[in-house]
Amino acid sequence: MSLTVNGQTHDATPRPGQCLRTFLRELGWFGVKKGCDAGDCGACTVHLDGRPVHSCLVPAFRAEGRAVTTVEGLGGPAALHPMQQAFLDAQGFQCGFCTAGMLMTAACLDQAQRNDLPNALKGNLCRCTGYRAIGDAIAGLNHVEAEPFGGPCGHNLPAPAGPGVITGKARYTMDVAPEGALSGLLHMKILRSPHASARIRAIDARAARALPGVVAVLTHEDAPDRHFSSARHEHTTDDPDDTRVLDPVIRHIGQRVAAVVAESEAVAEAACRLIEVSYDILPAVFDPEEAMQPGAPVLHDKPASSRIANAGRNIAAELHGEVGNVERGFAEADLVHEAVYRTQRVQHAHLETHGCIGGYDTDGRLTIRTSSQTPFLTRDALATLYDLPRDKVRVFTERVGGGFGGKQEMLTEDIVALAVMKTGRPVKLEYSRPEQFASSTCRHPMRITVKVGAKRDGTLTAIAVRILSNTGAYGNHGPGVLFHSAGESIALYRCPNKKADGYAVYTNTPPSGAFRGYGLSQSTFAIESAMDEVARKLGIDPFAFRRLNVVQPTDPIQSAGHAEDDLFFGSYGLDQCLDLAEKSLERAPAPDLGPDWLIGRGMAASMIGTVPPRGHRAECRIRLAPDGTYELSVGTAEFGNGTTTVHGQIAAAMLGAMPAQIRIRQSDTDVVTHDTGAFGSAGTVVAGAATRLAAEALAGAIRNYASAYAGVEHAACRLFGGEVVAGKCRIPLSELADAARRDGRELSGIGSTNGTPRSIAFNVQGFAVAVHCRHGEIRILHSVQAADAGFVINPMQCRGQIEGGVAQALGAALYEELLVDEEGRIANPTFRGYHIPTFADTPLTEVLFAETTDRIGPLGAKSMSESPYNPVAAALANAICDATGVRLRETPFTADKLYRLVLDANQTRADAPAMTDIAGNNAAFPPEG
Repeated sequence: MSLTVNGQTHDATPRPGQCLRTFLRELGWFGVKKGCDAGDCGACTVHLDGRPVHSCLVPAFRAEGRAVTTVEGLGGPAALHPMQQAFLDAQGFQCGFCTAGMLMTAACLDQAQRNDLPNALKGNLCRCTGYRAIGDAIAGLNHVEAEPFGGPCGHNLPAPAGPGVITGKARYTMDVAPEGALSGLLHMKILRSPHASARIRAIDARAARALPGVVAVLTHEDAPDRHFSSARHEHTTDDPDDTRVLDPVIRHIGQRVAAVVAESEAVAEAACRLIEVSYDILPAVFDPEEAMQPGAPVLHDKPASSRIANAGRNIAAELHGEVGNVERGFAEADLVHEAVYRTQRVQHAHLETHGCIGGYDTDGRLTIRTSSQTPFLTRDALATLYDLPRDKVRVFTERVGGGFGGKQEMLTEDIVALAVMKTGRPVKLEYSRPEQFASSTCRHPMRITVKVGAKRDGTLTAIAVRILSNTGAYGNHGPGVLFHSAGESIALYRCPNKKADGYAVYTNTPPSGAFRGYGLSQSTFAIESAMDEVARKLGIDPFAFRRLNVVQPTDPIQSAGHAEDDLFFGSYGLDQCLDLAEKSLERAPAPDLGPDWLIGRGMAASMIGTVPPRGHRAECRIRLAPDGTYELSVGTAEFGNGTTTVHGQIAAAMLGAMPAQIRIRQSDTDVVTHDTGAFGSAGTVVAGAATRLAAEALAGAIRNYASAYAGVEHAACRLFGGEVVAGKCRIPLSELADAARRDGRELSGIGSTNGTPRSIAFNVQGFAVAVHCRHGEIRILHSVQAADAGFVINPMQCRGQIEGGVAQALGAALYEELLVDEEGRIANPTFRGYHIPTFADTPLTEVLFAETTDRIGPLGAKSMSESPYNPVAAALANAICDATGVRLRETPFTADKLYRLVLDANQTRADAPAMTDIAGNNAAFPPEG
């Protein structure tokens, strides 16, 4: 058939049943993305005869004789489409994976549709931005500073990848043609378990292997008999070794049973259906409290070397700590509050699913192109797992389409590496959206009991928490998330008596993992809700209660868990954050919506260490290129966190240059020796610090060489733009680079950091809400977050990180929930069944920055990628309680739950003074609100 794509005629025949999305990508138009293949996300939007369509829903044959436009044909570098330019000017993207589809929709909007973006953009999802920047782009607002005054840092400079993102030229993991090194590319599909708990008795793959096009079928007999953790940390001993590449013991529905490698995805899928598996079904347990009881099914019977805390009780990790004496503290209290708070499973829902492509390079090295936040740690894990020298393994990423902690795992690379070694050919594995929801990881569901004692004047006397964390079938990140949940959420408060007990428990459910906040979002919801309850019982304003009790810069940083001796107040902006948020809420509108609407306001605070504990290493290298520009090599990955922009700004500041003069290579184990990874918000404060050191070293080397070259004192040499001012002469950097080359030298610098000492960042969230007393509907009237981010290197970008974090947290607070049925199966494995925030759902959040400069972070900066998420759910619950008198102690706050509770509370008030919480318990205090 013949069709025209971006003005080019293609004569090609689609396969039977092939959709337009995959057909266009096979023709080389990689701006068309895969986000769902169900018409839910809009990442694949193209124009068909000028009208936007979701190409995953259009049969390819329907494009015959028609004109197709992808983002590559919307405009180009020489003549951008006005909407592409608008997205550049407003920086209406972060990871950029959704941007091509968003642009294709936005480019077709008429004025009426632009005035109704919640409806016009309902078919396009973005997980990163919080949508404000997208709305600004469509409105034609410009946030980019072209020529900043006073140096590159502290200004709204654009992302270097921006032009590639808005033209479709930026390459993500799967955006590579099967040519050259990928000639003979094979495709993998995974056969997954239908049972939550079983042992494989036998696998008959004869029919599958006989299917034409099948190259290999891999089972546990082909995989190494070695346990590891899919979690990636600097220290491999941080997580229990409880996972195998392919395991004969099944612990959750969706676990790998076998892998088929074939000439096409269709053949691989067909072969999976031909594999016959005999199972011995075993008892399963889904509730963590039940899993800890005597007689419960044991998921992992492993030796102590696996570092499972108590395998017989299904405890992957446990925590017990006390400061002071909490029993004495409760005895001294005038008021004691105790309640249970629950948080649910939440999926990361990054639009780019997990996947990788593996093969051998021309030197015979195992090479993995992957969507990962941790390429170096993944390389090391593969080398260990398969007994390979590290220099025989290369792992790299292109641009990563979102992560949020979900890609701090090795979920595809291990099985692809096995297939490459078995077949000798390149192999590709890409998760479908249902696989992403049911077979990757999620946020740890938690059940947290909080007990707080306080004097009548509001002074805290004791805090005790018991944390029960459901780590699922495997313990990846179970210990770290548990320990972190009992850390800064408790350390935020100065209190002489603190106690924490915690358990990360195995169940026969899909594994939990790293998720934005890393345990703090769950515990902050519990503790900040409890503090609000205490303040209201005592009749103390929530802001005043925080000011009375929060930690001060002269206090020790003291939780009730593990000690963190390298954590300091590099700067302190919590007082400013409280003031900024309070004043913003005072300015919030108080509309008269009628008698059915109840109005309330609430707030919550949080703090977080700016770097993960126990070391986070990064190395950066920079050199003067022959053309007088700079080549910066960093190990950290870019997935919408904006570190690439910040690294360019930091390097430029040290070299007296503009960021446009800095070319960056990143997230490749070939470019530097090590980088722990882009997680824990370490991209700026760790890798950025290494960039600063490397750039400083290069600046010194250039000045030293220029001094000798020009015959002037070193003090007379300074870098400015593309030259060195050496006394009275100006030497172009290209001339200096050429001279150094002739002398057999390269002007370069290396910087490395180990992530310690660490500083503290703060966030305060406030909401004004309206709640419909008969329908349970929640309207957010005002949202504000005040952040102590130290010196903000790129305010526009940092604001976007906060807005995206608030939006994601609102989804988790209001409706997102990964549902597990009574058999342990994920019941809503699609975007249609799992609701993430759309443009219509997401309120504008006012972002306010405290004015601080950190003495630890590079140029005074702190991290601000995951911390904005943490106080949101509690602030919203507190606002709802202020409006209705109903205390919500379980997320999500769905309208049906709230509707029933408000009705019950109103009826209860009519009958007797009591309060109902979301769990249906009677509280010991009179009603709130």
